[in-house]
Amino acid sequence: MKLQRTTLILLLLALGLSGFVYFSEMNGKTQQQVQQEEKQKQQQIFSFQENDIQSLTINTKNLVINLERNQKSEKPKWLLTSPEKLPANDAIAAYLINLLVKGKSDRTLSVAADELKEFGLEPPQARIDIKLKNQKNRTLILGQTTYNKGSLYAQLGSTANKNGKINVLLVSKDFANAVNRELAEWKQPAQTTQPKPLPSLPQPTPEENK
Repeated sequence: MKLQRTTLILLLLALGLSGFVYFSEMNGKTQQQVQQEEKQKQQQIFSFQENDIQSLTINTKNLVINLERNQKSEKPKWLLTSPEKLPANDAIAAYLINLLVKGKSDRTLSVAADELKEFGLEPPQARIDIKLKNQKNRTLILGQTTYNKGSLYAQLGSTANKNGKINVLLVSKDFANAVNRELAEWKQPAQTTQPKPLPSLPQPTPEENK
């Protein structure tokens, strides 16, 4: 009887241990699923591609910049058409365009129109108007940074939803760095000429060394 009781106790312990391991693994899988769902919640800001963009207008508190795709040449890819007509800095333009094409929103808030001031969206710190090749227009309005300085409040267009609310997105704060620039930064940098090599000095002949 003692042997059977001991065997029964060991069996119950084994079942309890296997059950604990099973539920632990299930809990771990659940956490992984939650993390994947959180990633999936990150929504793409825009659905267009880089080649779809025809022109950009960047309106900040200090400057209005107009960029247009260069139809005649690949270099530079972008032209500055206002406030001056010059070749644009492709690297600076590409930085902003990459954010527009690949940027994602971590979260969306539904707020009333009179609450936009609280997010720095009325007036905004910047506005980006995008004209696509299919003649459609897109607008991204940039507000202030979040309380933890990790993201930036933004708004797609200015149209309210059916319920009268406006969607406020949380986007990368890199957008602020991309648009808040001096005019000189948007211009194509001047090409520096390579210095001419110095003429080589004549080598002395063996007779001169004597």
